[in-house]
This record gives sequence, C-alpha cells and structure tokens, in this order.
Amino acid sequence: MTRRASFAPLAERQFRYFFLSRAVNLTGSMMAPVALAFAVLAVEDSASALGQVLAARNVPMVVFLLIGGVIADRVDRRLVIQVSNVVSALSQACAAYLVITGQAELWHLVAIEAVNGTSSAAAFPAMQGMIPQLVPRTMLQPANVLLSMARGGLAILGPTVAAVLVVLVGPGWALAVDATTWLVAAALLLPVRLPRRTTAPTAGVVHDLREGWTLFRSTTWLWVVVLGFGVLNAIHAGAWNTLGPAVAKETIGIRGWGYVVSAESVGLLLATAVLLRVSFRFPLRAGMLGCLVFSAPLLMLGLDPHLLPLTLGIAAAGAGFEVFGLGWNLAMQENVPEELLSRAYSYDALGSFVAIPVGQLLYGSLGDWLGLQTVLVGSAVAYAAVCLLTLTSSSVRNLEHRLAEREPALSTTSPPSP
Repeated sequence: MTRRASFAPLAERQFRYFFLSRAVNLTGSMMAPVALAFAVLAVEDSASALGQVLAARNVPMVVFLLIGGVIADRVDRRLVIQVSNVVSALSQACAAYLVITGQAELWHLVAIEAVNGTSSAAAFPAMQGMIPQLVPRTMLQPANVLLSMARGGLAILGPTVAAVLVVLVGPGWALAVDATTWLVAAALLLPVRLPRRTTAPTAGVVHDLREGWTLFRSTTWLWVVVLGFGVLNAIHAGAWNTLGPAVAKETIGIRGWGYVVSAESVGLLLATAVLLRVSFRFPLRAGMLGCLVFSAPLLMLGLDPHLLPLTLGIAAAGAGFEVFGLGWNLAMQENVPEELLSRAYSYDALGSFVAIPVGQLLYGSLGDWLGLQTVLVGSAVAYAAVCLLTLTSSSVRNLEHRLAEREPALSTTSPPSP
C-alpha cells in the first residue's frame, strides 16, 4: 500500500468529517475517567463511591447494548451518534455545574453516569457500522487504521489534559471541557450524509433482535471469536490489570509499572504506522496470532518480572492487539451485511464488556487463594491455549480479506500470510 493510499480516506469528505468528529469524541472519552474520578472524590472521598459511579455507567451500557445495535441498524447512524453526543454533553454539563457550585451529591453523579451509559449503548455500534458507508471497500483498511492511530494517540493525550485541568482549575471545569468536546463532535457530523437505506424497517424491535441473534449464531467465525475473546478479556482484566500492579509493587516498582502500561500504547501506535502500508490475506488468523503475543509478558510477570523485557514484551503485545483490532474490523465490515452490522458489533461489545468485570472480581479471590505467581503463570498458559484453540476453527483461520481476493496486485506489498 503506497503512502498516498494510506491516507486516501481523508480525501473523502464524508470520512474526513467523521474522522474529525471521532477524534474530538475520543478526546472527551479519554478525559472523562480522570475528570470524573476526581469529581467524585471531591464530593465523597471514597473508593466505594467511585466504584458506584463507574458501575452506574457500565451496567446500563451492557444492558442496552443489543437494543442499541437494533436502533443503529434501523435509524440513520449519524443521527444516533449525534443524539448520543448531545445527551452526553448535557449530562456532563450538569455534572460540571453541580461540582463547580458545590451542590453535587453522590446520587447526582450516579444518575448522570447512568444516563451517559445508556446513550453510549447505541453510539458504539453506530460508529462501527458507519465506516463502510463512508469509504469505498478498497479504503476500509486505511480508514480503520487511521481511526486506531487517533485513538492510540488520544489515549495518551486525553488523560494528561484532564489531569492538568483538574490540577489547575478543578474537576468541575475539567468536566465542563469534556462536555464541550461532545458538543463539538456532534456539530462536526452535520456535513456528513449517509446513503439512503434501500428499504425502511417494517418489523418490530423483537424481530430485529431475533434477526441479530440468528446472524450471530449462524456465522461461525463471529461467535467463535466473540466467545474466545470473552475468556481472553477476563484474563487480561483479571490477571494483568488486577494482579499486575500488586506484583509490580513488590518487584519493578510503581514507576516501573507505569512505564510498562505506557509501552503497550507505544506498541499500538507503532503498529498502526506499519499497518498503513501492510495488509494480511487472512486478517483473523493474523489477529489471533497477534493476540497470542500477550501470553509472553503475562508469563514474564508471573515467573520473574524485570523492567526491560517486560516493557519490550508488552509493547510487542500492544502491536499484536492492534493487528487483531484491524483484522476484526475488516472481517466484520467486509462480511456482515450493512443492515446488520451494528447488531453484530453490539454482540461483540457485549461479550467484551460482560467479561471484564467478571475477570476483575474473580482474579482477586484466585490470587489470594492460589498465590499470584501460580495464577499469573496459569493465566499465561490459558491465554495462549484460547488463542490457538480459536484458530482451530477453519472459519476463523481461513477467512480472507476481500480486497486480497479481488485485487491480488496489492498483495505484492504484503508480508507472507501468518
């Protein structure tokens, strides 16, 4: 893929405005956890209070994800995202006002985050389902990589900006800036025009839910990967995110753990630069092999953690996760019918979001019962086994990149298939 082709999606007017909107949206999304955390602690200095507020956002998002996918497949996806952004802007503005004026109580923030979580349930599947409507099929790979590049960069920048605002002007004003980003993101979508749907939905919501379920269970590569990633996400959230800091505190230190966590984002960003120029004939095969890399730093953490090898290992794993992310989006956007795409993404998100808190809750007890080293080593082996087991499905292993099928000349710039 040439340099010009790598950035070709930005020449498409519709995608360009979507990209700008998404970048601003991501800025707000990455700022929100930091701003919200310190806003809660300013109201009630309690980790339990913060947990209640975070749960208030996550629970309704999980509950309404499948309905959100139905809405995004029935209604103009641009409108779904805009409404979600405006709702998030207004709710965050309310939170900002209450915190700034000193009137905020814990139940206010819980209610506001419940509203945010509900509105986000439709926005995520709408955003993912919208990409194939904005660019030609030949541009799907660079379009997805450019969005990942923005997400990776803003994952570093957003929390930093929020932290600076909290220190300089307080958490309430940080929430106010966050609210403004949501409004700007909604406004940037105004010039975007999606193709008209060929047929208006006539069946009810229950029928659409059933149709989405039929697609999910009848598409082998889809349910196999979602099921596998349910386990992988639980391991990642539990072993790495929950037990990792406890091990790091006694070995490489808190600052060392900070370097390790940052290295994952660096690996992701480096991978996006490569993926702008390289494509894979079998994207899911490449993606699952990319995920397999994470078992190495997880094993290092359990056996004998040292800063340099652990940092290099997780950077490589971050790159592997990005390969999977691209492969997964290409598989979905090239093989799932456009009118069902948001519902397919909602099943994907549901599997991920449910697994994460399960892993967080389970691993704390496992670590106390069996010991951190035993659990981490066992988790590394289990993680590798699930990745390889997923690849035993020929539907996953042999799913081809459609562009590679139709335009073989492009494959001359690609590395050998994994």
